[in-house]
Amino acid sequence: MNRPPPGDFDGDAHLFPLRVYYEDTDAAGIVYYANYLRFAERARTEMMRALGVEHSELMAAAGIAFAVRRCSADYLAPARLDDRLEVVTRITDLRGASLGLEQTVRRDAADLVRMHLKLACMTVAGRPARIPGTLRAELEDLRNRKNG
Repeated sequence: MNRPPPGDFDGDAHLFPLRVYYEDTDAAGIVYYANYLRFAERARTEMMRALGVEHSELMAAAGIAFAVRRCSADYLAPARLDDRLEVVTRITDLRGASLGLEQTVRRDAADLVRMHLKLACMTVAGRPARIPGTLRAELEDLRNRKNG
């Protein structure tokens, strides 16, 4: 199986490494703007996996999933073909049925894209649902971690 690495944690942040492939770029070798949303989605999925939660298990066991309710993105600088990037994900808000995140795509120490998202916890039928207690505890623990 060829899965991306789940990333690592640094204090309250999840770090997800990735490389820019040809399929991610336009004819000039620059990452197409919508692909940053895909990078962020992968990073969120791997953050959850690193916390011990698989989306498929969450849907099967609890009948819930997360959906993006709001997303804003500031595009600061382009990424290019073959760049090594990192998506840094931090929890900014945790409520009963929603989760606020800040995700930054960076190359080395330079921020390329900054995103702010609100995720809604929903039943598979599309109705709002509370975040399960065990997952909520893991998310709260991550949000409260300190560096070193």
